[in-house]
Amino acid sequence: MTVDRFGVSMPGEQLEAFDRLLTRKGYDNRSEAVRDMVRQWMVEDEWEHPQDDSEERVAVAVIVYDHDRADLSQKLTHVQHEQVGVVVTALHLHLDSHNCLEVILLRGAAGHVHQLGRSIIATRGVKFGKLVLATTGAHLT
Repeated sequence: MTVDRFGVSMPGEQLEAFDRLLTRKGYDNRSEAVRDMVRQWMVEDEWEHPQDDSEERVAVAVIVYDHDRADLSQKLTHVQHEQVGVVVTALHLHLDSHNCLEVILLRGAAGHVHQLGRSIIATRGVKFGKLVLATTGAHLT
């Protein structure tokens, strides 16, 4: 693979802030940070502008909920069992005597993965939810 170089212009204060951020995030150089930002945009664009809504995608649903809340655990388990082909696996962690963290890996058609992830997060009683839209890496270098 060939590597092309290009220049980026920005005010000195912004560049200094960028360099501090790179250090905090553990980057050795600006180039790798810019490549990571570009890849992130490319993944976001895959999700925002799919060529085909049935194209395979992967995502992670992260939720925190109170397992003592009436029927919530059963609802979440039921949703996952209904989507056996899309729910790849789930990790369950007991945070304390009431709260649980669940990480649910999703894989399948883009539209279906996105809808299922949103549905899990929107389940009544979920205290925190986030859908991390990932990539299979097929279109990234």
